Amino acid sequence: MTGTDQRRGAPDDGRRMTKAERREEARLKREEIQRAMVTRKRNRRIGLVFVVVAIIIAVVAVFMTSGGDETSASGIPTAATLLSQADAAVGTAGCDAVQQTPNYADAPGDDPAIDHTHIGTAPVTSAPALSTYATIPPASGPHEPSPLTAGVYDSPPDLYQTIHSLEHGAVIIWYSPDATGKQLDDLISFYTQTAGDPDIGQAKIIIAPYDYPDQGAAGQLPAGVQMAVVAWHRLQTCTAVSLPVAFGFSSKFEVPGYGGQAYEGVAREPTAAI
Repeated sequence: MTGTDQRRGAPDDGRRMTKAERREEARLKREEIQRAMVTRKRNRRIGLVFVVVAIIIAVVAVFMTSGGDETSASGIPTAATLLSQADAAVGTAGCDAVQQTPNYADAPGDDPAIDHTHIGTAPVTSAPALSTYATIPPASGPHEPSPLTAGVYDSPPDLYQTIHSLEHGAVIIWYSPDATGKQLDDLISFYTQTAGDPDIGQAKIIIAPYDYPDQGAAGQLPAGVQMAVVAWHRLQTCTAVSLPVAFGFSSKFEVPGYGGQAYEGVAREPTAAI
């Protein structure tokens, strides 16, 4: 080759470029620069799309794992969220409808005396067997003179005291002693919030395992039942522990109900303390 200049558009015969050739070389360089700019812009757009997609996937993952629930600052589901979930949770937790329970010993009348008799008072001189009560767990009937204090109990409390608490407008959330998992943990966390943050009825809630082996079949929850929620003459059972179901029940059948809801229970002494 006679020429040594390998620039684009430069002649290889050693002569100087003509004006037309220089214009052509300048045009080719502009086009090359424009193509490079277009490529960089396209790559930036593609990178931005990947970032946006990654953010969307992360948000969806958080939503799916949290169930989309609104929570308080402590991470506990809010009362409003639980109430919005309560109806659907009845089905997913395998719950029956809230039932109105019979009187103790099938005593006639709307409010027979035997339902309110204190143990040790005639005709109930000693604690009756749990099998004599109308339901498992009991929702009314002879009981200890003193009610059980509200709270979470790690071991089964005096059951006859719990019945007296029901008479005073309390709600008892019984769970099977073999129940474990997040729903039970959430249940306990929710109801052990300090009363002012928020006030969701903690003053009259009792949570405890139902386990009274010396009482035979009546001392255990029915087969397959993991949670039973009880108020005076009201009972709902579920095949799984469910905080939304429990709160949906207590918000109506505990005194006072949550958020100004009308009390739907029939406790004889709903304003009495426990």
